Amino acid sequence: MATEKIDPRYEDIDQWPIARAVEAMVDGQAAAIASVRGLTGPIAAAAEAAGLRLGSTGRLAYVGAGTSGRIAVQDGVELYPTFNWPRARVHFLMAGGLKALTEAVEGAEDDAEAGAHAVREAGFGAADVVVGLAASGRTPYTVAAMRAARAAGALTIGIANNPATPLLDAVDHPLLVDTGPEVVAGSTRMQAGTAQKAVLNLLSTAIMLRKGLVYRGRMVNMRVSNAKLLARGQRMVADLAHVDRDAADAALEVADRDVKTGVLIAMGASLEEARALLIASDLNLRAALRLWRREA
Repeated sequence: MATEKIDPRYEDIDQWPIARAVEAMVDGQAAAIASVRGLTGPIAAAAEAAGLRLGSTGRLAYVGAGTSGRIAVQDGVELYPTFNWPRARVHFLMAGGLKALTEAVEGAEDDAEAGAHAVREAGFGAADVVVGLAASGRTPYTVAAMRAARAAGALTIGIANNPATPLLDAVDHPLLVDTGPEVVAGSTRMQAGTAQKAVLNLLSTAIMLRKGLVYRGRMVNMRVSNAKLLARGQRMVADLAHVDRDAADAALEVADRDVKTGVLIAMGASLEEARALLIASDLNLRAALRLWRREA
């Protein structure tokens, strides 16, 4: 596997001046990000399919072990505060359980049956999207879980850093990020991990775009949970409804701090009208605004 090979350029890195070693690692990180550029089309196709498949009830699930699993969980937990994606619609399958996020669980990644069992227990079906990560592309737990998810009818997406591997063969949308040997041999939390996180950032954000949770470049579906986000929500309502900050603040409070509802209220809709418009538009603000303009 390329990710396990030793790059002869770095065999003596432990003897280099630390500044030179850090420079080499920075170059490695830059190369990892560059390797993602060729995946624009496949990531877009996967996001398009995922957005359609999820509908109004489907779950977005993440599967992984070790470093890959931790990266997957990090992406998933950010969807709730960033896009107000319901917690009940995010699912995590981590080899060794969630305790493996903070400590190694010996042998967990090699337990293929545990991966398949976790999928059966979750009850995935045709409305669900399951994303599996493994730098090697061979992790038994992850490969078995993805095969079981696909067999259950879920849409499956796999991210690996080695070509021609079982994970990529087991999914509907294979995403190969060929990052090659690591600066520190086998340390896949470096280049491979960076590339995986970048792909997940792009994939999950593109899915949220497809679901209509972004409008005019703004995270209009975010959860307002602190003072900073309240101020951001007020700015969004003011900008999008073309009202002053006081009017935006008032509309947002009437809307129970829901930005999309606040925009519609600031434009003249009542709370009941705003909520009805959003429900009729599958919570898509752009579509709701079209309806409002036709009805106004």
